[in-house]
Amino acid sequence: VQLQASGGGVLQSGGSLRLSCAASGGTLSKYAVGWFRQAPGKEREFAAGISWSGGSTYYADSVKGRFTASRDNAKNTAYLQMDSLKPEDTGVYYCGADCELLEGTCAYWGQGTQVTVST
Repeated sequence: VQLQASGGGVLQSGGSLRLSCAASGGTLSKYAVGWFRQAPGKEREFAAGISWSGGSTYYADSVKGRFTASRDNAKNTAYLQMDSLKPEDTGVYYCGADCELLEGTCAYWGQGTQVTVST
């Protein structure tokens, strides 16, 4: 499965973005999808995740109430809606599939998309 993350950008604090993770070469609906981020000089961390069916979602405390993970299995795509963005949300965002979300490991990874939030 190849994953393509997109939707990143540069915006001011308080703004919103929606990231997409499109899959090709396989069926995304088989897998849990995770969203991870890496800030400059820091390790990659878990941000959000969604079960294969979409019935369960998981969030890091730092994004809970602001980020929403969703998926459209018919489109083979997962999404991360990010609202009320803060400068500390700045980083490269990666999507992964077939993930052990709590361990931060995924069998498949996208290439990452940059999100920059200014004050």
